[in-house]
Amino acid sequence: MTGVEFARKEVYEILRTWRIWVLPGIVLFFAISGPLLARFTPEIVGALVGNSLSGLKVPTPTYSDSYIQWIKNLSQILLIAVIIVYGGLVSGEVRSGTVALVLTKPLSRNAFITVKAAVHSLFLAVVVMVGALLTWGLTWLIFGTAPGGALWNATVAFLALGVLFVCVMTLLSSLIRSSAGAAGAGLGAYIVLAIAAIWRPLDDYSPAGLTTQPASLAAGKDVTATWPIATALVLAIALVALAGWIFRRQDL
Repeated sequence: MTGVEFARKEVYEILRTWRIWVLPGIVLFFAISGPLLARFTPEIVGALVGNSLSGLKVPTPTYSDSYIQWIKNLSQILLIAVIIVYGGLVSGEVRSGTVALVLTKPLSRNAFITVKAAVHSLFLAVVVMVGALLTWGLTWLIFGTAPGGALWNATVAFLALGVLFVCVMTLLSSLIRSSAGAAGAGLGAYIVLAIAAIWRPLDDYSPAGLTTQPASLAAGKDVTATWPIATALVLAIALVALAGWIFRRQDL
């Protein structure tokens, strides 16, 4: 089996198994509900509190609220889903015995790891970009205006974080045979990264900044995520290379 054939096999598995429903389903829900929730938040708050907080002034919602809701959902919920879904990305194939069938010449263990990380990163990117396009369209329909710059800048910044965590899970699922254990370690890595963003230099120049900067970009603030995106992609490549090195030395 060649690398191209293995990539086709991965795509086929995505399309014919539960993976085609989980992440796309979550993203579709956020893309539809986000603009609606942003638009009707004042009415929802008014219905809940009634006259008890009559002096409370809820700001008039704008398209920025829709963008912020979209990115907040991606950063908090979708990223956790990515970590859980890919907890068994490599170990699942080892446990099922599939790896023994596909690891035949000319497919190397390095290619096995690289193709898995690449295909699932691309899958995540396509799903999120389609969701962003739907969010953009619904925001325009609801608010009558939807400048695209803030939405797309924020979405690309999140995607860099998402791809990084696909690669993190590729490494962890190579090291840890338990899907739950790998997912737990992935959640721990996310918490560490979020805490690291408190220190300004790490927030400005490391992947830690991608835990905070997408929301700022969605709000239209003057921030630049170039360094966090670049370092996240470099780290992602390094993690995949490390996963391949470790996988080559394992007994299957």
